[in-house]
Amino acid sequence: MLTNAVFLAFHALKEPAMNLLWLDDFLVLAETGNFSRAADERHLTQPAFSRRIRSLEEWLGADLFDRSVQPAKLTEVGEWFRGASRDLLVHVARLPGEARTVAEANSSTLRLASTHALSFTFLPGWLRGMEARSPVGRIQLDSDVLQRCESLLQQSKVHLLLCHSHPKARGALEASGYASMQVGTDELIPVSAADATGKARHWLPELRANQVPLLSYSEESGLGRIVRAVWGAELEPLPVHVVFSAHLASVLRTMALEGRGLAWLPRTLIAEDLASRTLVEAALPRWRIPLEIRLYRDHIALGRAAETFWRETCEAGVR
Repeated sequence: MLTNAVFLAFHALKEPAMNLLWLDDFLVLAETGNFSRAADERHLTQPAFSRRIRSLEEWLGADLFDRSVQPAKLTEVGEWFRGASRDLLVHVARLPGEARTVAEANSSTLRLASTHALSFTFLPGWLRGMEARSPVGRIQLDSDVLQRCESLLQQSKVHLLLCHSHPKARGALEASGYASMQVGTDELIPVSAADATGKARHWLPELRANQVPLLSYSEESGLGRIVRAVWGAELEPLPVHVVFSAHLASVLRTMALEGRGLAWLPRTLIAEDLASRTLVEAALPRWRIPLEIRLYRDHIALGRAAETFWRETCEAGVR
């Protein structure tokens, strides 16, 4: 009995401690199959990188890669561990947010993320309407592009996310089953600065014509995701070319006002420009894109303030 106890104690001392960095190392190597390239991506020397992969295999007690072939291939255990390690990293990323949620169970602070366009336009009036129903309390707002806002919600760093949405451009939150509700409507309109006669300086052609300069959204932009999903295929054969791209609708609006090209901009952002005709519609009405404004909530239980706000929002419905 004593001998077994000594053996177990010795064995435990020799067992390496797991390091979460090894999981990132493993996933890069699983993707590339090349130790040298993976080491470069992880900013390590190849010997140091190989030692970390070997330490992970020792900790698991199984080989993850078949090194007898090039590129290195995952073993059966490696294939299983690829999914397990991704799940673990996602869970670890959520832990700080979940810890804050537990700590703030009785907090009066609402942590809200919103895309830039809506934080400047729809959000202030919408919050006033909600406050007319019930006091909202302290709000901590994170305003960013949609991709980063989605990440904040997925990591439980915010309770709720407000953004534009379209049925043809559902993203990571829908794929992961996040609950949401529609709280408003908007519309993307192709617009251009007006010329001296009041007509669009740049018009979206539906037949062959001179090249039209396009002001485009970047990959991280939620509005760009929607434009590409709805009209990407139809725009491909048309004589348009991208002359400028940016994350923010407000930046594209400024460029459109300067006469630099045609852009799809949300009506909530350019209502005054349309009324004053400093921006005018630059395509037939069929090129407009109707939008939903949706509020998403975290999977886990929210704090007291956030749960109350979500319930009041559900009762208020679409504005």
